[in-house]
Amino acid sequence: MTHAVIRPANPDDLDALVDLLRLLFGIEADFAFDAARQRQGLAMLLVHEAAVVLVAEAAGQVIGMCSGQLTISTAEGGFALLVEDVVVAQNWQGKGVGRALLTALEQWGASRKIGRLQLLADRNNAAALEFYRKLGWQGTELICQRRRI
Repeated sequence: MTHAVIRPANPDDLDALVDLLRLLFGIEADFAFDAARQRQGLAMLLVHEAAVVLVAEAAGQVIGMCSGQLTISTAEGGFALLVEDVVVAQNWQGKGVGRALLTALEQWGASRKIGRLQLLADRNNAAALEFYRKLGWQGTELICQRRRI
C-alpha cells in the first residue's frame, strides 16, 4: 500500500465518509444515497461500543473506509462481525488500500474474539466480488432478504 495509514474514524471525518458512501451507493442498486441519513448512521457507528469505522488516510485526506458491527451468531456460539461498508476512492483503488482496511477490521474483530466475518456485496459488482475472492472470502448459499417497517 502506498503512503496510507489506517486509523479509527472520528467525527471530523464525517464529511469525507459521507462522500465515500456517495461513491459506494452510486454502484449499489439496493440503496439510495441520502447524505443526512448516511451522516446519521455514521455518527451512530462512531459512538457504538460494538462497532468500528476505520479510515485510510493519505496526505491528510481520507481515501477509503470500512465499517463493522458485532452481532451474536447462534451458528458460531459467539460474535460475528458484519462488514457494512467498504469503499476506496477511485484513484486509490488497486493499490492495497481495501486490503489494508479489511485486514485492520479483521484484527479489530479478532481482538473481540469473533468467529466469523460476513458481508453483503452487490451481485452485479464483479470487481468487488473478485476483490473479496482474492482475499479469501467465500460465497454462501444464503441470500439476503429484507422488509422495511
